[in-house]
Parts: sequence; structure tokens; C-alpha cells
Amino acid sequence: MYPDNSLVRDISRMQQSNYGREGFSHITVTGALAHGTKEVEVWLQTFGPGQRTPIHRHSCEEVFIVLKGKGTLLLGSSSLKYPGQPQEVPVFQNTTFSIPVNDPHQVKEKGCHLYAFLLCLIQ
Repeated sequence: MYPDNSLVRDISRMQQSNYGREGFSHITVTGALAHGTKEVEVWLQTFGPGQRTPIHRHSCEEVFIVLKGKGTLLLGSSSLKYPGQPQEVPVFQNTTFSIPVNDPHQVKEKGCHLYAFLLCLIQ
């Protein structure tokens, strides 16, 4: 077992949150508030059947790695005044995708659990 402030941490002992959504799990693997990082945050998220993120955007780039399962990425564009119809892209195990700064997006689980690592690059 590693102490929480250790260079090496045990993910299974990290605090999880579901932000009030049944079937969703979020762990901040490393982050500014919890660990004092300045340039990067890494999250592990699990989406249960039918779960999705809210439509949202970030002031940083975001990179996803799908570890298991499948889903759909809905991606709008920040370059348009009105985003219109988002691009729908299937995602599945062993795929990765990047979200540009401020582009509206949503990730939806499709038919089974979706496990994803997210890396947010802070400017």
C-alpha cells in the first residue's frame, strides 16, 4: 500500500465520485487540487449502461483513451457561432481521441460499460 501523497498511488484506494449520476464513476488520478500538478490532470471514468457526460467544454485540450467498452463521441466546433449538429464518432476499446480547446462535446456509453482514461492538458 502506498500513502496518498506518494509518488506511486493505488488507484483502487482513490476517492470516487459519481456527481449524483447513477452508473457513473470518476476518479482524479492526478490533479491540481488533489496532487498539486500544474500542467496536467488525469482522470479515470466509468460509464454504466446508458450513461453519458453532460454536453460541456474545457479551456484545455483533452485526450481520451478507451480502455474497454464502446460508445459515441458527439463533437461540436467552437469555431462556429452556433454549433449546429455535432459530429458523431463511434469509439471503442483501444481507441483514442482528442478534443480541441473549447469545443463542445459529450461522450455516451453504448450497450455495455465504457472505461476511459482522460488526460486534460492545462494551459
